[in-house]
Amino acid sequence: MDNPDTSLPVAGTVVLLRAADPGFEILLMRRPDRGSFASAWVFPGGKVEPGDRREGEAESEDARRAGIRETFEEVGLVVDGIVPLSEWHPPIEAPTRIRTWFFLAMAPGDEPVASADEVAEIAWVRPSEALARHAAGEWTLFPPTWMTLHQLSVFSDAESARSSGGAAQLFQTRVLDEGRAFAWTQGRLEARTLPWIFEPA
Repeated sequence: MDNPDTSLPVAGTVVLLRAADPGFEILLMRRPDRGSFASAWVFPGGKVEPGDRREGEAESEDARRAGIRETFEEVGLVVDGIVPLSEWHPPIEAPTRIRTWFFLAMAPGDEPVASADEVAEIAWVRPSEALARHAAGEWTLFPPTWMTLHQLSVFSDAESARSSGGAAQLFQTRVLDEGRAFAWTQGRLEARTLPWIFEPA
């Protein structure tokens, strides 16, 4: 039987890494108080547009081009050498359903410049710091962002974190307990109260 998710729009998201002392930092940006992911902290990215598509190439390549383009449009950074990290299929309950590929890349040396229309604020933070801000109720994170930060928080440096990419891990999201928990084959995220807690499968 065909997978109905294959007919969904596709997007590409780029997780930018840079060395810090100690450890490494990730670029996050806060969306404006309107539109998709209003006020949430997310990674740069967006939907695949016609110019991102190439006849005969894999969907992941279209998403890669979209992620690179959107990163430049949103934070003014030109990135290359990006590697796949994960592929996220949205839950059936999601009001807007988009399949999203996440990629990892080392950040270029330039400083990011936020797009006035699309980005309210940008921040370089260690994964653990972003998770702590969410746990304190200061930042809004959606499950794919939270899970990505959680996965990357185990690494001690940027190069090790980037090396975790290469083959995209599939996350098919299921909503449980009326939106108070999320599940994948990898485990379950308890989101009833802060801090969120991930229970591996």
